[in-house]
Amino acid sequence: MSWEYSENILVQNSAGKVLKDKLGWEVVFAYNTEVLGDGGTLGRKSYKEIVLTRYLRKALFDNNEWMTEEYADSAVKSLCAYTASATLMQINEEKYSMLRDGIPVQVKKPDGTFESRNAAVFNFAEPLKNHFLAVQEMKIHGELYRRRTDIVGFVNGIPLLFVELKKQNVVVKNAYDCNYTDYLSTIPQLFHFNAFLMLSNGLEAKVGTMGSKYEFFHEWKRLKEDEEGSVALETMLRGICNKRNFMDLFENFILYDHSGGRTAKILARNHQYLGVNEAVEVYKQRKLRNGRLGVFWHTQGSGKSYSMLFLAQKIRRKFEGSPTFVVLTDRDELNKQISDTFENCGLLGGVKASKYIAQSGDDLIGKLKSNPSFIFTLIQKFNKRDAEPITPNYDIIIMSDEAHRSQYGIFAENMVALLPTASRIGFTGTPLFSNDAITERTFGGYISVYDFKRAVDDGATVPLYYENRGEKLGTIKNPEITQEIIDAIEAADLDTSQQEKLELEFAKEIHVLTAEPRLEAIAKDFVEHYTDVWTSGKAMFVCLNKVTCVRMYNLAQKYWAEKITETEAALKKTTSQQAYQELERKLQWLKETEMAVVISQEQNEIQTFKKWGLDILPHRAKMEKRELDKEFKDSNNPLRVVFVCAMWLTGFDVKCFLGTIKSVLKSEGVVEGGTGKLDEEKLVKK
Repeated sequence: MSWEYSENILVQNSAGKVLKDKLGWEVVFAYNTEVLGDGGTLGRKSYKEIVLTRYLRKALFDNNEWMTEEYADSAVKSLCAYTASATLMQINEEKYSMLRDGIPVQVKKPDGTFESRNAAVFNFAEPLKNHFLAVQEMKIHGELYRRRTDIVGFVNGIPLLFVELKKQNVVVKNAYDCNYTDYLSTIPQLFHFNAFLMLSNGLEAKVGTMGSKYEFFHEWKRLKEDEEGSVALETMLRGICNKRNFMDLFENFILYDHSGGRTAKILARNHQYLGVNEAVEVYKQRKLRNGRLGVFWHTQGSGKSYSMLFLAQKIRRKFEGSPTFVVLTDRDELNKQISDTFENCGLLGGVKASKYIAQSGDDLIGKLKSNPSFIFTLIQKFNKRDAEPITPNYDIIIMSDEAHRSQYGIFAENMVALLPTASRIGFTGTPLFSNDAITERTFGGYISVYDFKRAVDDGATVPLYYENRGEKLGTIKNPEITQEIIDAIEAADLDTSQQEKLELEFAKEIHVLTAEPRLEAIAKDFVEHYTDVWTSGKAMFVCLNKVTCVRMYNLAQKYWAEKITETEAALKKTTSQQAYQELERKLQWLKETEMAVVISQEQNEIQTFKKWGLDILPHRAKMEKRELDKEFKDSNNPLRVVFVCAMWLTGFDVKCFLGTIKSVLKSEGVVEGGTGKLDEEKLVKK
């Protein structure tokens, strides 16, 4: 078979045909045909050039009425310059800022002084007026190596799209391992401006961003939210390379997250892009909807927090005025988590998130009147019942996280009364119950739905497996728990007074649930089960209340020590070298494994735990002095078991997650396997 008719070239030609015939891109085949020079095929002077200045200069004049040849020279020079010591990610982030917000140019005023202006590279308002060019088989030379790329997509001369294609019988990962990673080191200049990386064998396709592991590349299966979806390359091209979508994605759906001391480039996933744009369309009609924008239900683990960032980013860029976003949660931990995410992704303009966090009810009212870009607050801060309503001449948009929990009671009523003209959108990872009239009355119906099954099918979250452990627990007495107590426990992290009231109401059930023999049986079963699947990941143990968390921790420690002793004895007795190696590894894992209690603070907790003969202080010290959340998420960290009652159950993403023991909550112990977030609704139904 000749080179021109090889399978990978046929895939490439098919992609080029879609770009040209269906999406309106100009397509050029450059293999052994490109003529260098100003008047050549692409206007390049050498194969090292990756910015097509011919098209860039035209765009600068088209998009900036004040542009001159001198200013164009300056803009091109600034855009292409970079610091040699900077990392590829640092360069990429710097270039993205220039491309999205404009290239700084010093412009001379009539009085002889200079002012800084931003030269627009793209026409975001009218996407079709930009020039879209796809080059097949483009030669690119690095300092030492020469490479030829499958498809590079240029917009106004800037290489924003990289497509690596393989034969249909070659797995897509091969494009990442054998080609993309090689290009990063041999022709790194190609990725200075890159926004989208596509890998495909024609039958399957994945998209990602520079710096991402292959596991973080994802599919683009749908053009509309209600479609079944297809993983074929054509679907991805039509979804991403549609000219309007392409510029929209570039402008509004890319983030650089600086959390954890490293930078991760985040591109919206397919469901996020579609869902956020549905929300944007609803926002356009906000006055007709009396502020009820709707409920954004995307299942746990599908990136709901990032969707909130994308929505805020797009509204601020695409709509006139200066709206205030009120990001509402019901727990301190969630409030800090989401405000930190906004800060680390650059939406706060370099200002610390703490400056935007409402410290009290009075502070909240003061912030609402001063029109800051963002306010992060607990629903509990709406505690001024008789406060005068605030009706500013700017938009206030309330984004309520875990909306199914936060719209009940006096605080929610106070919020609506205080902000009668505000627009409200609810975000939740949990489907609303059919009788949840309050949430629907507050926000309206669903505006975007991405349920658990679809998320699993798309690979956005991992499957949930349910294993009934009740028969493993022997003859312990299990009371029949009423729906009321389940709802109460699921509803919130109960404070002391609420907990005491609940305990009085269900005294008998709680007494049986937390009886020592029952806890002993569950703890022993947990240790037996978890140490049996010890190579599979980390575990989260969910208890009814905070006291029970510490009790279960102590019991688990007891049986864990017994398991170490048992394994040491087995190691001494084994006569098989293979068995010895395996037992030795397991023993090391057992001795290394650390457990921790993770619960929120409450007043008088020292005395509360003392009544049970428990010491909370060493646990509290561990929680305050260490970053347990980061340790638990790190697959290599020996913190492998955490005991919780409410913290970390919402919006907590752990890649190395085995599952959850839901203890003393249901009438039987259960284990859920998988490697992702807990789907509590499914558990309750089970």
